[in-house]
Amino acid sequence: MPPVQETREGRLPLISLVPNIVTLLGLSVGLTSIRFTFDNRFDIAAGLLILAALIDGLDGLLARRLNAASPFGAELDSLSDFVCFGVAPALLVYHFGLENLAGMGWLAALFFAICCCLRLARFNVAAKDETSDDKQSFTGVPAPAGAMLGIFPVTLYLADFMDLRDLQLLVAIWMLAVGAMMIARFKTLSLKAMRISRDNAVYVLLAAAIIIGLMLTRLWLFHVAATVLYLSLLAWGVAKRRL
Repeated sequence: MPPVQETREGRLPLISLVPNIVTLLGLSVGLTSIRFTFDNRFDIAAGLLILAALIDGLDGLLARRLNAASPFGAELDSLSDFVCFGVAPALLVYHFGLENLAGMGWLAALFFAICCCLRLARFNVAAKDETSDDKQSFTGVPAPAGAMLGIFPVTLYLADFMDLRDLQLLVAIWMLAVGAMMIARFKTLSLKAMRISRDNAVYVLLAAAIIIGLMLTRLWLFHVAATVLYLSLLAWGVAKRRL
């Protein structure tokens, strides 16, 4: 995508700043999630991370639609993603269910955050590689999806399924596994590459309406179900490529 162009007076169009403003909004949401984590308000902290993931998809869409992509915006988005999907989830899960493991719990949280950082760095390099012929998929689990997987033990508790705080070693193993999935070399589907026929558009809109309704009324149940579905699709995709 061509970079945003300056006017003859050397000024940028105001509309070109909209994606960056949205990115800063997402960063603010992620930082606020950390604040509520320290207050032991795990429900608000987890909800804000889900909101940050939604905002992350919005800023990229706006940049493409407004033809406002820029190197500055790309770097800002990457730094915001590390805070929202690396640091914030690691701190949330650590304070929720890893503190009693002392050093091992903190190492699991560190591993998750560092893997997210490495994942974003690899994505940035790949995005700048004009010779890459694979734009239809990601390598490894994307950072936002990794964050949503990472907070799964928290939403299991919030949805009244199970409290994993009595199984903190299992939570640590989960964080290590999700971190490893972010830096793994297997391919995962990019939603930007998906195409649907016009005849099926109405069904997609109906599904979107149902998803929005569930998020507004049964957020934690929706997150648990979406996580299980994503893991199932991930396993199916990896198995399919190996056959």
